[in-house]
Amino acid sequence: MQRGITGTYTATAVAGETVRAFVPAPLPPTPAIELTGARQRLLERALLACGRLDAITALLPEPDLFLYAYVRREAVLSSQIEGTQSSLQNLLAAEAQLFDPDTPRDVNEVANYVRAMNHGLARLADLPVSVRLIREIHAELMQGVRGGRLTPGELRTSQNWIGPGGCTLANATFVPPPPHEVPGALSDLERFLHDGAGLPPLIQVGLAHAQFETIHPFLDGNGRVGRLLITFLLTEKRLLGKPVLYLSHYIKQHRSEYYERLQAVRDAGDWEGWLGFFLEGVVSVSREAARTAAAILRMREEFRARITEGLGRAAANGQRVMDQLFDHPIVNVATVREWLDLTPAGANQIVSRLEGIGLLREITGYARNRRFVFEPYLRLFDEQREDGYGG
Repeated sequence: MQRGITGTYTATAVAGETVRAFVPAPLPPTPAIELTGARQRLLERALLACGRLDAITALLPEPDLFLYAYVRREAVLSSQIEGTQSSLQNLLAAEAQLFDPDTPRDVNEVANYVRAMNHGLARLADLPVSVRLIREIHAELMQGVRGGRLTPGELRTSQNWIGPGGCTLANATFVPPPPHEVPGALSDLERFLHDGAGLPPLIQVGLAHAQFETIHPFLDGNGRVGRLLITFLLTEKRLLGKPVLYLSHYIKQHRSEYYERLQAVRDAGDWEGWLGFFLEGVVSVSREAARTAAAILRMREEFRARITEGLGRAAANGQRVMDQLFDHPIVNVATVREWLDLTPAGANQIVSRLEGIGLLREITGYARNRRFVFEPYLRLFDEQREDGYGG
């Protein structure tokens, strides 16, 4: 289908230079999206993949076993797309207040992403996905970090642009709407989110993400907010019972195509091409997440058996430690002592025995102030996984 440009260009002056900024047409696209043939089958595959993921997470005896690290992995990957260096282990250590002088300074940006996600999910109980919620999320995301001086939670009042690092407005890849057009464009997007134009909910989510990235309503943090928006919409529209689908891993793997597909929407109205990319991402990430959830169950049962067999009378304490580790995957002996109300010697002994069966691994190499990681669990969230629990 040939649509051509999906908005209008308008002249805007920046520092004495006049440039052409793009104002997208309101959703839904015109002519209507074609959902036939292979595209309809892809939508059905994506819905089936979401359903399978929803089913397996519903079967988890404790969904938070999966959510804790999965949410944090998403925070790391989404932030890395924007140039941060912090790893999942850096984030978990910082959250446990086990600070390391070698921790990248941008770990606070990743921690803010977790806080913004949790804030948004909590607010969905009484506030729909809306401009108000988007601004609240942005405020949480940008508070006190790089870009935090750029009015967290406030729509931009100056022109921004998109392009390679260091590019100027003159050689930008894309110039979003002038600031005075942003409130109206976001209001149009909010109306579409509420009425949906009769489109399937998953198609609505894909369209909304692309439209938000085209509007680019903030001076910084647009990519991260846009990726959070996907998760919030999947949850609000009840495509998933739990927030367990995040596209950042897929986008990071296919970053060039992601940007090309978004630009093709603006330049040529290729909504179908973008939606194909988006739905393939949903299929891929849903399957990956379902495998990880199943692998967590297998890993937990294996280590329950190892603890029972290897710790004897201390097995009950060993199980208690493992249960706590799903929410605190990096610990020291003092933390274990607090969990179990043991003497220092008793806590050291439990930690040593858990290390002996492979549940914990010491990561500092020090004789004192040692730190241990719940390695079998965190390994399941590695980008390149080579373990016995995957499927």
